[in-house]
Amino acid sequence: MIRKAKIKDIPQIYRLLSDFARQGSLLSRPLSKLYDDIRDFSVFVDPSSDETVIGCCALPVCWADLAEIRSLAVRQDHWGKNIGTQLVENAFDEARVFDIQQVFALTYVPAFFEKFGFSRIDRADLPLKIWADCITCVKFPDCDEIAMMKIL
Repeated sequence: MIRKAKIKDIPQIYRLLSDFARQGSLLSRPLSKLYDDIRDFSVFVDPSSDETVIGCCALPVCWADLAEIRSLAVRQDHWGKNIGTQLVENAFDEARVFDIQQVFALTYVPAFFEKFGFSRIDRADLPLKIWADCITCVKFPDCDEIAMMKIL
């Protein structure tokens, strides 16, 4: 079941993202930043409890017609159950509610996003506003993520 994240979910989201960050498959997020960005997050929770976070995805709005799919992660013991797909489709639905025309992702797994119609783009094509987060990244200025865009 997908729902908007609650404050009580933040420690689980943090652990989930930290596990993947240690593996090098996504960028880490400071705990304080997750609390700041709580409204951007949706979570997939165990339907029997509504407490256990199995996956998460954030959709921050970046510009008048642009949002980002960020911090998409699913516990590895739940891979192959289409949870990531459901979280991405939920993000698309949320973007449409706000009349967002384009969604981008910075990823190490471009094949996953290509399944949804994302295309690779040059990071330089993204608005300068998104670079505010990049400046504080441990990989700045040597970003190795792949920029991808989908028109809704």
